[in-house]
Amino acid sequence: PGDSYGVLPRPCRALVLLNPQSGAGRACEDFQTVVQPMLAEAEITTTIFITERPHHAHEKVRDEDLSQWDTLVVMSGDGLLYEVVNGLMERPDWEEAMKKPLCILPGGSGNALAASINYYAGNDHVAKKKLLLNCAFILCKRLYTQMDLVSLSTASGKRLFSFLGFGWGFISDVDIDSEKYRRLGNARFTLGTLQCLAKLRVYQGRLSYLPLVSEQDTSPAPRDPQAPVTNGQAGHIVPPVGTEAAGSLPSDSLLVPLSQPVPAHWTVVPEEEFVTVYAIYQSHLGTNLLMAPAAQLHDGCIHLFYLKAGISRVALLKIFLAMARGTHLDLNCPHLRYIRVRAFRLEPRGSAGIMTVDGEALACEPIQG
Repeated sequence: PGDSYGVLPRPCRALVLLNPQSGAGRACEDFQTVVQPMLAEAEITTTIFITERPHHAHEKVRDEDLSQWDTLVVMSGDGLLYEVVNGLMERPDWEEAMKKPLCILPGGSGNALAASINYYAGNDHVAKKKLLLNCAFILCKRLYTQMDLVSLSTASGKRLFSFLGFGWGFISDVDIDSEKYRRLGNARFTLGTLQCLAKLRVYQGRLSYLPLVSEQDTSPAPRDPQAPVTNGQAGHIVPPVGTEAAGSLPSDSLLVPLSQPVPAHWTVVPEEEFVTVYAIYQSHLGTNLLMAPAAQLHDGCIHLFYLKAGISRVALLKIFLAMARGTHLDLNCPHLRYIRVRAFRLEPRGSAGIMTVDGEALACEPIQG
């Protein structure tokens, strides 16, 4: 509601970036048998680019003349779209390049964005081939709209752009530890969850956030749906001083440098021991995990979840089982907190633990977005 839509031309030219190793390794076959006939019927002609190594798609979209295509289609898991988004953001003409419509077709294990878009479209929850059919049908309808990106900055100076979520602790451990089971498809996460439950760890650090609304106020701030978004903030993107040149990246206008304390109007979480922290901007964490049922594609909001130390394995398992239906908050677990925020900062103590951005592993260090 309130979102405006663009329409792809007919006929339409698509660059399809396909990772043959993603998920259970069926992406090429599924594209040829399921998707290609639908696209031909819809007059969408395709150029297929099969990735051969990590960062291959990143380099392709960073360096390629994109004017020969009307849309970029990613047939893989969320990791390949993360490569594409960050490759586009490295282009000198990133502002223009980011207007190129992107499409995700589920070919990985988790397929969180594809599941989220299926949910926003009002479709029933489905997985595997049915989810692929639904997403291909959405592409054939040719409608596109805006999606929020979150800018993340690390203590070592990295600037990353994320469309799905940032994680630390249990959820990231499951994601990365289960990589070795990727041939199992989505079942890898079930196995990974059970293994990580058996060796449940506690992570120490400081978590801070800027609430979407004042924590004394319950009315959401008004928002212009057409305004540009940076770090979930509606408003004009103001370049930082000295970088007003064309092609400079948008400023992190809600953030102060990581070397400085967070501003006084931020909230600092009193607890410093966590089982997991996850900041998600879409509805789904995976095909079968409806983590943020209230999320929308373009709501300028980060949905921040954290689990405090002290939770039992049984209570943690119940949360993840309930998340399949999106009812985990109804459990009223005292260890689980959920806040809608505009920005956050996480400062881990030490370098132990895995951090992930859109499912891709990061070195453990202070980060904000």
